[in-house]
Amino acid sequence: MAGAAILIALAGGGPAQAQSAAERSGVNSLLGVSPSTDDFVRTAALSDMFEIQSARLALSNSTDAAVRTFAQRMLKDHQATTAQLKAAIAGRSGIAAPPTELDQSHETKLDQLRTLKGLGFDRTYRTQQIAAHEDAVSLFTRYGEGKEDQALRDFATHALPTLNDHLRMARALPITHD
Repeated sequence: MAGAAILIALAGGGPAQAQSAAERSGVNSLLGVSPSTDDFVRTAALSDMFEIQSARLALSNSTDAAVRTFAQRMLKDHQATTAQLKAAIAGRSGIAAPPTELDQSHETKLDQLRTLKGLGFDRTYRTQQIAAHEDAVSLFTRYGEGKEDQALRDFATHALPTLNDHLRMARALPITHD
């Protein structure tokens, strides 16, 4: 437990940023700590933007039918959750607006995908999708179980089954072409 205390201290140090260091570094996830409302909104929005943009890349860079079908589903579902998130916070004060551009971490992942085609793309996309959906399931679960904003908790709880389905689908993607 001393290690966890050190991680918390390290993650909490430094100037305040748009997303807390504890959430950005994964410490909150490791400890099962619910994110703040602002962290949830920011992270969920970044996740959706990444999913949408990486799905568009998959539609152009993959030749595998299963990967392309998965990407079409990701595009549709994450456009819907983006709209639902915006509706849940529309006109409400005290909640930070979601970002409109990807952060460096997500942009780096997209840059990696942009350089790949075919099987190399499919393998990297699959790996990224599994990791992204594991993170999203953790985020939405932790926020849904938290004590902050009820409307956003309802949104998180409602979206969770779809995210779990996405994770299952990502894990089932083929890693080799037939």
